[in-house]
Amino acid sequence: MTGYFSSPFPRRTSVGVSVGGVSVGGGAPVVVQSMTNTDTADIDQTVAQVAALHRAGSEIVRITVDRDESAAAVPRIHERLLRLGIDVPLVGDFHYIGHKLLADHPACAEALAKYRINPGNVGFKDKKDRQFAAIVEMAIRHDKPVRIGVNWGSLDQELLTRLMDQNQAQGSPLTAQEVTREAIVQSAILSAEMAEEIGLGRDKIILSAKVSGVQDLIAVYTELATRCDHALHLGLTEAGMGTKGIVASSAAMGILLQQGIGDTIRISLTPEPNGDRTREVQVSQELLQTMGFRQFVPIVAACPGCGRTTSTVFQELAQGIQADIRKNMPVWREKYPGVENLKVAVMGCIVNGPGESKHADIGISLPGTGETPTAPVFIDGKKAATLRGPSIAQDFEKMVADYIEQRYGHGKAAAE
Repeated sequence: MTGYFSSPFPRRTSVGVSVGGVSVGGGAPVVVQSMTNTDTADIDQTVAQVAALHRAGSEIVRITVDRDESAAAVPRIHERLLRLGIDVPLVGDFHYIGHKLLADHPACAEALAKYRINPGNVGFKDKKDRQFAAIVEMAIRHDKPVRIGVNWGSLDQELLTRLMDQNQAQGSPLTAQEVTREAIVQSAILSAEMAEEIGLGRDKIILSAKVSGVQDLIAVYTELATRCDHALHLGLTEAGMGTKGIVASSAAMGILLQQGIGDTIRISLTPEPNGDRTREVQVSQELLQTMGFRQFVPIVAACPGCGRTTSTVFQELAQGIQADIRKNMPVWREKYPGVENLKVAVMGCIVNGPGESKHADIGISLPGTGETPTAPVFIDGKKAATLRGPSIAQDFEKMVADYIEQRYGHGKAAAE
């Protein structure tokens, strides 16, 4: 949690909410969350994916609860996870019939750490307010927080139509896009006010207002942040696949986070076919870490390569070190407290190699094209060894492991 906010902007003050023991808002570090894409009724697959997401670093995991079979599976999923030693808060994602599922499956209502409801599809016409109230009352009964999640793909059409008509009556001073943004903000705030009137405390409410355009997201959350003090969940909905989804989410959320807006985030990447769902967790962590808001894993600074570095040794070594760190972090978090602050450098030639390596906790400067085939290693700013021969990569990996043990493990305790 060290150094989790270094923006020149003050952090927006929001009401703190506890989600299954995880603090959201109220000055707590920005929380990373994710969502499964399994059929929740398939207990084995859902447990496996929740466990994988949590091991990757997801601090809250949302699951779909869309029918009786899913709702009935939730308490069993929760129990299985606890038996595995995984006590991650589960959030139920409800649409259309959430009020009925929570009423018919009280064990589900109790097992979930939070309910997520969408005011745009919680009910329609005269049923909307009644069904919204039923879910809020269930949350009060079970002492659970609620995320009121507005999404422009399912925006309250009655509210949008009313605002469009008002805008037209005033001579259309706003564009249709601006009216839509206002409808999103109003939907979130009006729904929160209704929940409070029913009796749900402000410390039980989180708001989100998801859109799929970068500028729309920035505009909506900037306005929402000025008009309420509720904890805010950030996310670009339908962000897309691969680099497009990563770039769009990082661009939008990075600007908001830099301005002190956002208490919990999800980067909603479309996975490749049979792709790894944990990728979105890794990207969320890297966004927060590269901006200096939180520290999750050791940083590996690596040379980008140029005409001086025709060898691929430094690339392979950097990749190996990074993969090894990701693989071992679930164990290292417990075994080596503070290891997430480690800085490793893998450099490719004499130009910046020695200097960059000295700035890291442990770094290696590999020989570039035409350079002497030796690789100096620097530890805590001082040259500690010179590696040679075909086993440079393996020798350095062992030195990194030894350094971690000496600095963060029993070796450090014994030395002190």
